[in-house]
Amino acid sequence: MKRSAQTLILALVLVMGITILGYSPSGEAQPSGAKAGEDDLRAVSASSLDVAEGKRLADTSCSSCHGSKGISSNKGTPHIAGQRPAYMHLELRAYQMGARGSPLMQAAVKFLSDDALVKVAAYYASLDPATPSTAKSAPAKPDPVQAGKAAASGCAGCHGEGGISKTGGVPNLVGLDPKFLVGAMQAYKSGHRKNEMMKTLLEAVSETEMNNIALYYALQKPAKAQTPSQGDKAAGKAAAADCGGCHGDLGVSGSPATPSLAGQDAEYLVDALKAYKSAMRSDDTMKSLAGAMDEKAMKNIAAYYASLQPQAPKVKKPLTTAEWVQRCDRCHGVNGNSTDPRLPAIAAQRADYIDKVLRAYQKGERKNTSMAAMAFGLSDAEIENLATYYAQQKARSVVFLMQPGK
Repeated sequence: MKRSAQTLILALVLVMGITILGYSPSGEAQPSGAKAGEDDLRAVSASSLDVAEGKRLADTSCSSCHGSKGISSNKGTPHIAGQRPAYMHLELRAYQMGARGSPLMQAAVKFLSDDALVKVAAYYASLDPATPSTAKSAPAKPDPVQAGKAAASGCAGCHGEGGISKTGGVPNLVGLDPKFLVGAMQAYKSGHRKNEMMKTLLEAVSETEMNNIALYYALQKPAKAQTPSQGDKAAGKAAAADCGGCHGDLGVSGSPATPSLAGQDAEYLVDALKAYKSAMRSDDTMKSLAGAMDEKAMKNIAAYYASLQPQAPKVKKPLTTAEWVQRCDRCHGVNGNSTDPRLPAIAAQRADYIDKVLRAYQKGERKNTSMAAMAFGLSDAEIENLATYYAQQKARSVVFLMQPGK
C-alpha cells in the first residue's frame, strides 16, 4: 500500500471514530442463505472507483425502494445507508441465490455479477447512516410481571398478599401454571364457573391483564395456604390415589391445563369437589370421580393435598427490554452499532422493519439458527419495545482497516 493511501485511510479512521485491526469473524451468526468464504471481505477493502461504480448500479437497481441514498421511506423496507459492507454483500448473494424469500429483491439482483454486488455493498457502506427516529411512538409496553402485580392489587383482600390465602374457602393462587389460572378467570368471567363476585370483578379485566396477573402469581414463591383443614390426611392420601394421574405426584401437575393441588386451601378443594358432583362445574371426568365421594372423603382428600408443599410452575421470568438489548448487542454492537463487517448494524433502523424481521425469524421465514433461537421467546410487546429502542439509537459509521496478511 502506498504511503498516501495509508495516510488517507488512517485519517478517515480518526474522523469516523472506530478502527478494527486484525478482524477475525466470530462465526457466531451467519447471514441467511450464504456461507462465509475467503472473499467475503472484498467489499470492506473496495476502492473509491468501486464505490463510484456501486453508486451507479444502486441508482439503477435499488434506489426506488431503498431511497436515493439508502434511506428508506417505504414501510417495511430497511435503511441500508451505512450498513456493514460484508453483511450487505452476503445478503445480496443470498437474495440472488433465492435463499431469501423476496421475489422483488431476487429480480433486482438476479443478473448482477458478484463483482457488481461487492461494489453496491461498498457504496451503501460508504454513506452516512440514517438519523435516529424522532417519530412519536407509543409508550413502551410495561413489564408484564410488574403490570400483573399492579393488576392483582385488588385480589390481595381475598387471596392474600402474593396469592397466599389466609381465608378458608378462598384458593391459593401461587403454584399454578398461568395457562390454568387464565382459564379459570375466563370461566368466572363467562359464567361457566358460578361466582357472582368473581364474575363482577373480572368483567373489566382484559385478556392481557389476565395473562399478566397469572404470570405474576406463577413467579411468586409458593407456600401452603395459611388456613385450617378438617379431614384425615392419611385417609386422604389413600383416597387420592386416582387423582395423581391428572394432578401429579404429591399434587404437582405436569400439565399446564390441570391445576396443582399441593398446598391448596382445604375448604376451597371441598367446595370444588361438591361443585363438580352437582355439575355446577362442568367436567365429565371430575363429575365421575366426585360423584362417588361423600363429604368425609372429600375432606380427607382436601386435607391431604393441603398438607403438601406446593412447587413453582415451570415459568421463566420475562426479560426486560434492557436485558434483551444486552443480548442483541453481543452480536450487533453497542446500541446496535455492529463492529463486525459480517453482522448488520441495527441502530436507527426502521422500527417496522425490525419488527418484520424478528417475526420472520419466529415463523422460520428467515433462516438463521442464532436469530431463530433469540426471536423464538419474544412476545409481541418485547418485539415492539426492541424495534422502538433500536430505531431511536444513533447510528455510527465504521471504517474497517485490515491488517496485511503475514
